[in-house]
This record gives sequence, structure tokens and C-alpha cells, in this order.
Amino acid sequence: MLNQKKAVIFDLDGTLVDSMWMWKSIDIEFLGIRGIACPDGLEREIEGMSFTETAFYFKERFHLEESLDAIKGIWTVMSLDKYKNEVPLKPGAGEFLAYLASQGIHTGIATSNGREMVDAVIETLKIGKYFKIVATSCEVAAGKPAPDIYLKVAKELDVLPSQCLVFEDVPAGILAGKRAGMTVCAVDDEFSRALEDEKRELADYFIYDYYQLLKRNGVNS
Repeated sequence: MLNQKKAVIFDLDGTLVDSMWMWKSIDIEFLGIRGIACPDGLEREIEGMSFTETAFYFKERFHLEESLDAIKGIWTVMSLDKYKNEVPLKPGAGEFLAYLASQGIHTGIATSNGREMVDAVIETLKIGKYFKIVATSCEVAAGKPAPDIYLKVAKELDVLPSQCLVFEDVPAGILAGKRAGMTVCAVDDEFSRALEDEKRELADYFIYDYYQLLKRNGVNS
């Protein structure tokens, strides 16, 4: 999987960290406070959207009075405590990051999340030293499944798309990596488990956790 790869780019939520449960909880609470039932399938509809695109979607669909910045601010406040205290790395992710560093492989993050929350996760989990580039979809023209965020990270890492391996947990993210011309490995996550067949079909590889990769490379975890 890593043959001839100079860089590995990770999505964040559901890929590097176990946090998708948190966002479903926030959606339910956020809408419930406003007397709105969280509709079935909402997570799939907003899959891959940037933080700003998601706020716009909520404002339009649910006829919210708050501004986009106000909506994002509320979500940020609701998520920060959980990110700092309740969100762990996915199994084997920390060890895999250390392995990549030992092999001289550059790493970056390409996330749809907001910058403040991304920074909180990285700082809390003490993984910032591993990443040369951290980019959010709010910094590019379009969120996933558009390839923009992955092309941006590859350019900043000074590598060709074909030299990049992407890790993603949802179909929109997998498509973004593939459309960028990169090799993509899908990662199992509880909140996209019903989509496993689709994820396997779209991606080049599929893993249940990062320990699988460490074992394949002869690393004792």
C-alpha cells in the first residue's frame, strides 16, 4: 500500500479520531433545542461538506435565524469539550503515525471540520508533531467529494497526487481522494458501517484498524 508513496493524507473525524458519534449527538441536540426533530439520513446528506457548507445547509433546510458564523460558533462551543475530553484516536492510529515518521513519509490532514476544533484535537492528542500540513475544506472552493482539499494538501507537501495515499471513512471523502488522482484506503467506522460495501467498491483498500497495517509492515504494536 505504501510502495512508492511519499505522503499520507488523513481525514480527521471517523478516520484518525473516533468522533462521528459526537457529531450525531450535536445535530440532535442543536436541532432539538429549536424544536426540530433530527431527520433520518441527515449525516449522509451532509457527508463531506465543509464546516461552512454544512452551516449553510442547516440554515436553508431548517430555516434558522442565526447567521452562518453564529451557527458555526454554537457548534464549536458544543464540540470543544468533547474533543478535549472524550474523543480518542482510532485503534493503532498513533502507532501508525509514528511508523510513518520513522520511514520519512510526510503526513497531512485534509478535514471538513473547522480550524478551532481541529487544533483542539491535535493539541489534546499530542499528534501535531507528525503533520507538516493541516488543511480544512473551508480553505478551498468546494468540500468533499470535490478533490480540492486533497490537491491543496499534496501541493503544500510538494508531492504529486499519484505519490499520495489517502485514508478516509465515508464515500464522499473516498471520492474526493480518488478524484484527486490518489490511492485511497477506506477505514472502518461504526457510523458508516452500513456503507462498508460501497466504501470497499470505491476505495483501493479497506482496513478495520491501523494495527493491520503495522502487522503487514512487521511492526509490533
